[in-house]
Amino acid sequence: MNLARAIHVDESDQYVFANPARTGEWCVSGGFEFSDWTEADLTGKQRQAFTNGWLGLETGGRVTFVAVTPVTPEEIADLEVKLAQHFVTYYGAPSVDAARPVAREEIFHMADLCEEHAPNTLLTVMRDLTDAGVREVFRVIDPEDADLDQFAVHGSLDE
Repeated sequence: MNLARAIHVDESDQYVFANPARTGEWCVSGGFEFSDWTEADLTGKQRQAFTNGWLGLETGGRVTFVAVTPVTPEEIADLEVKLAQHFVTYYGAPSVDAARPVAREEIFHMADLCEEHAPNTLLTVMRDLTDAGVREVFRVIDPEDADLDQFAVHGSLDE
């Protein structure tokens, strides 16, 4: 089974997200955070989190890129509890036990997204608000296509 871990190709996430995810933490889409948002909520760093941020399951922070990575059943069980606790802490779920099925569904949605991709495949998410709610579109960058020239700005050390 595959899931996704936060990856940073540069330091930009440290500046564009109010709470950046930690490199290497497991992530899910986290679109549920925006289910009751309107255009008025989309300002500043919140807009950036909405537009293209994955949710880190340890910090609750956001990250632009995730990398597909194998995950063990034991890690899945631990992540279910972490996400369920997040639902209790931030969304008023009555208990971890009550929130765990929803957390499991969110994690398995992410696993389904990752399952068909090779390890180290990069994923991005783009969201927009529609009349029907939040729409998510995912982009896949295959490992052999993930050339740093796409992300890095190169210059001369002689200047």
